[in-house]
Amino acid sequence: MPTKALYPGTFDPPTNGHVDLIQRGAKIFDHLTVAVLVNPVKDPLFSVEERIEMLKEVTAAIPNVSIATFNGLMVEFARQQGATAVLRGIRAISDYEYEFQMALMNRRLAPEVETVFLQPAGRYSFVSSRMLKEVFSLGGDVSGLLPANVLKRLRERLPNGQ
Repeated sequence: MPTKALYPGTFDPPTNGHVDLIQRGAKIFDHLTVAVLVNPVKDPLFSVEERIEMLKEVTAAIPNVSIATFNGLMVEFARQQGATAVLRGIRAISDYEYEFQMALMNRRLAPEVETVFLQPAGRYSFVSSRMLKEVFSLGGDVSGLLPANVLKRLRERLPNGQ
């Protein structure tokens, strides 16, 4: 039976760390769905539609990756998608503590869905979307940390950045 996995997140914006995990996850699982969380509480820089477009652009060459959106409980969406695993990235110990608690709750809610943790490549281990947006808005150089299409959109959205 083919293994399907879900890689959920806000991806505001998608970083090279995200792309690294998507590429590696696509090698592990038969199908990987990158799931953009629709969260009205957060104030994202990019709309859900823009994030989907950016993700589609960066994953176009990976045939077993699809992009979707969800709201509500991630494990319910995983069930709807027929996913048996959830891919999560761990950059630091602080990530692990949060992700460990989330994985335990998800296991309680959906014991049939396993959580798989991957570390991003070392060169991206410090990268977060939030940090990159802040550094960029203050004029810092974030090239090499974002896909080219994402950096272009960031420059259009925040012209006072670099």
